[in-house]
Amino acid sequence: MKRAYNFNAGPAALPLDVLNKAQQEWLNFNDSGMAVMELSHRSKDYEMVHNKAIGLLRKLLSISDDYEILFLQGGASLQFTMIPMNLLPKEKVGNYVLTGSWSEKALKEAKKLGQTAVTASGKENNYRSIPKLDKVELDDNAAYLHITSNNTIYGTQWHNFPEVVGAPLIADMSSDILCKPIDVNKFGLIYAGAQKNLGPSGVTVVIIRKDLLAQSSDDLPTMLNYQTHAGNNSLYNTPPTLAIYLLSLVLEWVDSLGGVAEIEKMNEEKAKVLYDVIDGSNGFYKGHATPDSRSSMNVTFTLATEEATTAFLAQAKELGFVGLAGHRSVGGCRASIYNAVPLDHVVKLAEFMKSFQEKFE
Repeated sequence: MKRAYNFNAGPAALPLDVLNKAQQEWLNFNDSGMAVMELSHRSKDYEMVHNKAIGLLRKLLSISDDYEILFLQGGASLQFTMIPMNLLPKEKVGNYVLTGSWSEKALKEAKKLGQTAVTASGKENNYRSIPKLDKVELDDNAAYLHITSNNTIYGTQWHNFPEVVGAPLIADMSSDILCKPIDVNKFGLIYAGAQKNLGPSGVTVVIIRKDLLAQSSDDLPTMLNYQTHAGNNSLYNTPPTLAIYLLSLVLEWVDSLGGVAEIEKMNEEKAKVLYDVIDGSNGFYKGHATPDSRSSMNVTFTLATEEATTAFLAQAKELGFVGLAGHRSVGGCRASIYNAVPLDHVVKLAEFMKSFQEKFE
């Protein structure tokens, strides 16, 4: 079967091995005579899937028992609200580092619920780079420091996370979780919509340090309280069972490849292929992000003219490349090369970019 060269920003490519296994089990999971999405979320068959996903995530990211792993719904966008609802009391200030549209949206929601402050921002240079922050010492009134680890629209990524003193560090890792090893212990809370590196849309992973759960007030709406989900193994209500099943298969796939360290090597190789083309094009392709802030997940670039961009995207589509148009706020082009995008697809794109330049010039 012909497969597209899928460079969508999200929902994004899933590993072919995962799709094949899901297809094999589609009508009869674990000899139950039912598909996964037909299972009761209280059944032993589904409980096995659920706990396997938690266990694999804990293994792959070396998450200690000091943290709860939650499977929630509403995407990262709901976390923009749940974080201040649970962790921003009236007398405290939520601190935000602005590195793109998603961090701006997180700040916008927090402002509706409490006091906020912008600790650093890259907006003045159109978010071409990540602010230089090695160590952040927060005031006594700080509730947390929030960052967005990778910025899909602008193609920038934190390569080193700041040391934060005085309050927990919170990160939206929706678009780069599992792309490289991280020290989870540096964070109070990590959250990620699944639809980039973890699986399909529909489930959001939240990794929260257990001591922070005590800050969630009993006055909060039940479904917006982290304690509700932590106390019920994310099974207080019916979870997105199919999405969690596919998440478990993706985690199994990462584990089979040798874990996150091996995934990082693959991602570095893929990113280098495209950035080498951009850097070697004598300005025909121009990367949006500065070299020290380049993302290994989202490669953003522009061409000299709108005519060239339109022709590039049209020819790419004819050849089976999908999802290469840049976000409307930046324009140009974007290749999202998440974990599941094969190296040979990236090489094919690089070859097309070189060929297009030769013919267009």
